[in-house]
Amino acid sequence: MTEPSRGVRLGVDVGQVRVGVAVSDPDGILATPLVTLARDLKTGIDAVPTDISEIARLVELHEVVTVVVGLPVTLAGGHGPAANNATAYAQRVAAAIAPVPVDLVDERMSTVVASRRLAERGVRGRRQRAVVDQAAAVEILQSWLDRQRRRTG
Repeated sequence: MTEPSRGVRLGVDVGQVRVGVAVSDPDGILATPLVTLARDLKTGIDAVPTDISEIARLVELHEVVTVVVGLPVTLAGGHGPAANNATAYAQRVAAAIAPVPVDLVDERMSTVVASRRLAERGVRGRRQRAVVDQAAAVEILQSWLDRQRRRTG
């Protein structure tokens, strides 16, 4: 059995308006919410959007070893416009943080699960909208961390 490498991982939930970000502990056991960023859709093609610049800053600040970006696969397993958008976003993040690897992971239902868990805790309405992207990023990152542990354990 090989031990998984130590290091902080960053989870990213890409939306049309916001980007949720979560972070793991250095042992890769637990994902926790970090921040919600506004998508910067006005940046020119050659400029780095402010949300991607902030992700790059967080990668450096937390000494991140891997970034995990949610890939919104359809329920049938296909790739629609949302998956294409997430893939393009992951490529821009990868370019901004190289050589830190970026891993795309199936995030089907992560926002639905995150919303349900927040509602179960009594977080609803405007308060839920403010944190659901971070909670979805936690779901994405935690499922990835759990999968990594099962592979190495």
